[in-house]
This record gives sequence, structure tokens and C-alpha cells, in this order.
Amino acid sequence: MSSYHLDHLQYLETEAIHVMREVAGEFERPALLFSGGKDSICLLRLAEKAFRPAEIPMPFLNVETGHEFPELIEFRDRRAKELGAKLIVRTVEDGVAKGFVTPKPGVVSRNQLQTPVLLNAIEEFQFDCCIGGARRDEEKARAKERFFSFRDAFGQWDPKNQRPEIWNLYNGRLNQGENMRVFPLSNWTEMDVWEYIKKEQLEVPNIYFSHERECFRRGGQWLPMPPEHADTTKPDPYDGARVKPNEDRRKLIVRVRTIADMISTGMIESRADSVDDIIGEVAAARVTERGSRADDKASEAAMEDRKKAGYF
Repeated sequence: MSSYHLDHLQYLETEAIHVMREVAGEFERPALLFSGGKDSICLLRLAEKAFRPAEIPMPFLNVETGHEFPELIEFRDRRAKELGAKLIVRTVEDGVAKGFVTPKPGVVSRNQLQTPVLLNAIEEFQFDCCIGGARRDEEKARAKERFFSFRDAFGQWDPKNQRPEIWNLYNGRLNQGENMRVFPLSNWTEMDVWEYIKKEQLEVPNIYFSHERECFRRGGQWLPMPPEHADTTKPDPYDGARVKPNEDRRKLIVRVRTIADMISTGMIESRADSVDDIIGEVAAARVTERGSRADDKASEAAMEDRKKAGYF
């Protein structure tokens, strides 16, 4: 009698594929949240393995703040087209124009403004489940998540009102208006993600690798200089991030470790120009992955508060 043992990555892959197939089996109108970042890239490969040769049975959904890296948008659109998937994009600007998003004076980051846009998109398309790439190792609020994260009729998350998950059994039952967020990568780490990218030879946006970029120093980290806008007749959405006279401004060799928008993504100085180099950096890192996110630095409770309000 022979036995077959899965290695670490194979086990994580099998677990995630099982979760994605559970979504397809239990929900009528699921969506896959795809930003073009490394975690959602892994989700796409898992979806291919879960459902091919059939079509991936869910559209891709992305909420733009209006501050995105152009490289990320190009990658997102190209990958969705290559996979023949329907890509739904909703923006904070549209939410402001339609009146259901209200920017706060003096607040530069638009991450909190993504929440009402996401909830509005869920209502617009009647999605009963959204698959996301969040992982428990990212930060303490996400460590409280289960694979199936129940959201009430207002889209809110209550960490004390989640359903038990015994072995590999998941309760996807919903009442009218309720929603589920599902996180197949829950048990993955940052290292697992990069090891999987290497194993599967997955393409990632070039901003994950070292490149020269003009940056400025704010809040103890380097932030990317947003692009200049040619049309000066329109309000500049990047105005709040403009360098101030007392802020250091330099051209550096940097890369991103985790991608938010250009207002919130801290750049790290790095010469890593291959996946192997990045794996080496991650192994030696003493700062958490989201330690370079300006929106998380604003408050220790920032992520949990956003999630309770309906954030990803």
C-alpha cells in the first residue's frame, strides 16, 4: 500500500481550492475581488485549478480609490482579459458624484471611502458572496477572520458573531440582504504567497520588483510621488499627497511589499529584482508586511474599525 503526502504548499492549495468550490456550490451570485495584487493573483490561479476547463463561475470586482498605481491597473485589466473574465470596476469618484460617498475634510487616504462603494456594488449586482485574498498573518484584525466571514444586512462584520468552522465544513446559509466574505488564503503567509508565485511561475506587476521611483518622506516612510495631471482645469485627486517644503524628496531604488493606492503604499528600499530575491527579503524581514501601509499606521484599530463597517 502506498501513501501520498502533500507538502506544505500543496496542502494550502488543496485547502483553498476546496473553499472556492464550496463557494461555487453554496452561493448563487459570488464575485472574486481582484486588484492585481499578489494575493489576488494567487486567487486567480486557484480559481483556474478549481474550475477549469469550465469558465470561472464568477465575475471579478475591483473598487478603485482614484489613487491607483497605473502599472497595477494595466496588469488588472490585461489579466482579466486574458482569462476571459467579466471585470466590474466601481470607483470612489462615482460614489462621490452619486452622493453615497462623502469625503472627510483633511483626510487624504480614500481607503475608508472604498467601503460604501463596495457595499453599493454588492447591492447593485446582488452578490451574496465576495472572495478576497486576505490572510490571517497580515494583521491582528484579520487574524480573527474565519474562512467564511459572515456580514449582516448592513454589510457589517462582528467578530463575536461568526459561525463555527469544524474541520472543513462551512455554513453559507444567508437571509435576505446578508452577505458572506470568503478568504481561501486565510492560512497562508506572505512567504507562502511568494513561494506559490515561484512554484506556479505567476506573473506579478513590475512594481513588486526594484525600480527607480521618485519618493518623498512622510510619517517615517517613503511614499511614491503621484503622477502629475495634465488637465489643470480639474481638481487634482492627489493634492493631499503633494510634497511639503519640509519633506525630503529623492529618487530611490525601491519596490512595494504590499500594495494599497499611491497615497497609502510605503515603498521599501530594495535591490530585489527576482522572486528568489523577494523570498530572501521576506525571510529576513523584521517588520510586518502591512507595516509599510500608511493607512494602517494611522491607528492600531484602523483595520478592525473598517472591517466592522463593511471593508474587505
